[in-house]
Amino acid sequence: MHSRVELADLPSTLGARSDRGWNAFTFPGSRFLLAIGCAVLAGVVGYLDYLTGYEQSLLLFYLVPIALATWFGSFGFGLVFSIFSVIVWVASDIFAGIAVVGFWNIGMALSAYVVFTFLLAKLRAVLNELEDRVRERTKALRREIAERERLDREISTVADRERRRIGQELHDSVCQHLTGTALVAQSLRDKLDRRSATEVREADQVIDYIEQGIDLSRNLARGFFAPELDAEGLSFALRSLAENMSERFHVPCTFAGDESVSVSDANVATQLYRIAQEAVMNAVKHAQAHSIRIGLARNASTVTLEVQDDGVGLPARLPEPQGLGLRLMSHGAALLGAEFSVSRNPDKGTSVTCKVPVANELE
Repeated sequence: MHSRVELADLPSTLGARSDRGWNAFTFPGSRFLLAIGCAVLAGVVGYLDYLTGYEQSLLLFYLVPIALATWFGSFGFGLVFSIFSVIVWVASDIFAGIAVVGFWNIGMALSAYVVFTFLLAKLRAVLNELEDRVRERTKALRREIAERERLDREISTVADRERRRIGQELHDSVCQHLTGTALVAQSLRDKLDRRSATEVREADQVIDYIEQGIDLSRNLARGFFAPELDAEGLSFALRSLAENMSERFHVPCTFAGDESVSVSDANVATQLYRIAQEAVMNAVKHAQAHSIRIGLARNASTVTLEVQDDGVGLPARLPEPQGLGLRLMSHGAALLGAEFSVSRNPDKGTSVTCKVPVANELE
C-alpha cells in the first residue's frame, strides 16, 4: 500500500500551526535566528531612515520586522521589537541631526506599534483556532469516511455471501425438488400411457412446465452463484456469463476480452463480475439490445471492463434518481476505487466502462 500524506497531518509537515504551530522556526535556536533576522531588518530600516534624514520618517517600514516577530514568534516577541524599532528610529533621527526628540511622537509611534502587534497576534490566534477546528473536522471526516468504507465493504461481503447462499439453495434444494417432481410426473405419465388414458397429453405438458421451471431455477442460481470466479478466474466467468445470457435470453452475447488478464483479489473480481452481469441484464431488459459485447483488457495502469450493446441507448439526460441497476454498478465501482462511466455509443447503444487501478487489485 502506498503511503499518503494525510491532510490532517499537513500542518505538522509544513511547520506547526497552532499557537506554537504558526511559528515556522521550531528547530533548536530558531527563536535566536528570528531575533537576529528581525534585528538586522530593523537596523537596515534605521540606516535607511538615517540616510533620508529626520525630515522624512520611515516609521511605517519598521512594521515589517515587528510583524515577522509577532507572527512567527509571539505577542511578547513582537512587543519587544516594537520597543526596539522605536529605539532604532529615535537613534537614526538623533544621528541624522534632529534638534529635539519629541516624546509625544515617541509615545504615539510606540502606541501604534503596540496596537498593531496586538491585532496581528489576535489575528494569528484566530487563524490558529480555525485551523485547529479544520484539522479536527478533517480527522473526524476521515474517520467517518473510513468507517463508511468499512461498512460498505462489510455490506458488500454480506450481500455476496447471501447471493451465494441463495444460489446454492436454488441449485441444491429447489432444482433437486423440481427434478424429483419431474421424475414423479414422468412415472405418472408412463402409468397413464400404459392405460391409454386421455390425460397423457396433459401429463406431458405438466412435465414440460416442470422442466422449464428447472431451467429457470438453474439460470437464477447461476446469476446468484458464480463458482467460476474462484475456480477459473474472471475471464472464464465473464465468458460463461456471456454464454449463459445468450442461452437464457436468446440475445447474442460475446466475450471479447483478454484471457491472460488475472485478478488476484477475489473481492475485486466479484465486483467486476457483478458490474458486467448488471450491465448485460440492463442491455437485455431495458435497452432492447440485439447484441452485447463484454470486454476485459489491461494496460500498465488499469484493468478495464467494458460492456457494449446496440440497443436504444441512454436518454439525453439521465433521470433523477437513477435506476437501481446504475446505482448498484456505481456503488460496486466505488468500493474498488474505480472510475465508472455510462455513455452513449457514437452510432447506437450504450457503453458501460469500469477502470480499476492496477495497484488496487492485480498480481
